[in-house]
Amino acid sequence: MAAAINNFTTVTANLTANIASVYSTPVGYSSVILLCQISNISNNAIATSGYHLRSGTPTALLQNYPVPVNDAVSMLTGRLVMIYGDSLQFSANVNTGAQLLLSILETSTS
Repeated sequence: MAAAINNFTTVTANLTANIASVYSTPVGYSSVILLCQISNISNNAIATSGYHLRSGTPTALLQNYPVPVNDAVSMLTGRLVMIYGDSLQFSANVNTGAQLLLSILETSTS
């Protein structure tokens, strides 16, 4: 069976104070990040950071960006195109309370 040309996928993660890779473009695909939202479900303000990595070089999407209590922020104002080997990393200044939601379109490059 042939691989799908387009795959829509959703990635979720609970962010912690340790920066972590939450998504990497799979082999044979390029990706378009359609939505990148971080929600604060805690009773305290939090700060979050997000990075796009290409060839091991990080580029900040947002750094130490405040997310108000019971609110959410979008880490992107447009779309982000990623190629195989690219990844997204995120962290928060606390170990609980920050939730990430990614909406992604993966397109076969073969």
